[in-house]
Amino acid sequence: MNTTPKHIPVLLTECLDALAPALGRDGAVVVDGTLGLGGHSEAILDRFPGVTVVGIDRDETALRLASERLAAFGKRFVAIHATYDEIDEALDAVNCVAAEAILLDLGISSMQIDEADRGFAYSMDAPLDMRMDRSTGLTAADIIRDYSETDLARIFREYGEEKLAARYARAIVVARAVEAIARSGQLVAVLNDATPYALKNQGHPAKRVFQALRIEVNGELDILRDALDNALGALSAGGRLVVLSYHSLEDRIVKTAFAKATTSEAPAGLPVVPVALRPKFRLVFNGARGASAEEIARNSRAASVKFRAIERLEVAA
Repeated sequence: MNTTPKHIPVLLTECLDALAPALGRDGAVVVDGTLGLGGHSEAILDRFPGVTVVGIDRDETALRLASERLAAFGKRFVAIHATYDEIDEALDAVNCVAAEAILLDLGISSMQIDEADRGFAYSMDAPLDMRMDRSTGLTAADIIRDYSETDLARIFREYGEEKLAARYARAIVVARAVEAIARSGQLVAVLNDATPYALKNQGHPAKRVFQALRIEVNGELDILRDALDNALGALSAGGRLVVLSYHSLEDRIVKTAFAKATTSEAPAGLPVVPVALRPKFRLVFNGARGASAEEIARNSRAASVKFRAIERLEVAA
């Protein structure tokens, strides 16, 4: 019996279709850099019977559940406990130097939100943890306890795009001087009390602060920048990278990396561009795509998705 928690992969058909041109040969390798519960990987293994999937996840629980789900595929699936910027190391584990396809489904998984004791959800009272890999690193409670008011305001502003960043940071510093803030319910109460009455109907006051804390705890944006560089470098000629992002900070980084990779290095106006200076990648389609209204109705997580894809050109082989 499949005991894997319910999970609906976002833009599943669109991801498979975007990767398909790179997966036409037996022995192709796909890196699923954000394995989660293995929904995308399962569909890839089903549709492309000649491929091997290397699934990376820092969350040991997700890695175990996905491995159980994909056990029927035998040696065609290999699980790696790592962060998704460690693409070269993951390829080394299967004695491979390049991947035909790489998939990055960013952000937090539905499983992590649903597990109350992880502390990701502001709607459930739980210990303020927020680590995707619970075997290492600072927790959100550590940050709330130890960061200065200035640093708290900075991460709320930069990673949460929170307009009340300074106000919330001050309220936290005042509250923690009276009592340690170790649970999500305590933090939500502090933020609620610090929110001006006129703004209380403009979305939950904890939403952006919790996003900022999660990004800081897990180093998400720094890992994303490294992962994109490493993924582009690890693609074989004709290989494709597909990225699903869920908020503007992530998508901005992806958009910038793709723009740089698809831009010629030749001086403007050069009549003939040397091969070495030509773009090494091309966009599979222009801009970012979203989910259909029908998919959003089935899966609310798809509402904010931005889907981008890029292909390494043969000239870069």
